[in-house]
Amino acid sequence: MKVKVIGIPVQDQEKALQFYTTKLGFIKKHDAPLGEGNRWLTVVSKDEPAGVEVLLEPSPNHFEPSKTYQKALFEVGIPYTQFNVDNLQEEYDRLVHLGVEFSMKPTEMGNVKIAILDDTCGNKIQLIEML
Repeated sequence: MKVKVIGIPVQDQEKALQFYTTKLGFIKKHDAPLGEGNRWLTVVSKDEPAGVEVLLEPSPNHFEPSKTYQKALFEVGIPYTQFNVDNLQEEYDRLVHLGVEFSMKPTEMGNVKIAILDDTCGNKIQLIEML
């Protein structure tokens, strides 16, 4: 088995696409209409365009349990998922300069350094650097 796609629930697919591409630096991989204004919308790392795709999924708008779960995680500050970076301080500084809001600044925890950002679409995302 291989992981090819991982979904992240987003409240607004277009807003999510803009954030994930212009702020986080992902590139759009697939964008296919699914009807009713929904899209099969994925982004990938610019460094691994054939790697795992992140599906920007409109599930909170159509499935109440998804909306409840997403809101509960966000309210207590639990990240929905994490992305690895090579140098967390550099990435943090770059993102702060672009206006990204963080609920946790870079913090060392054992053999990792983490930071948590708000993706503006209903999720906290953890960035992690392996030390």
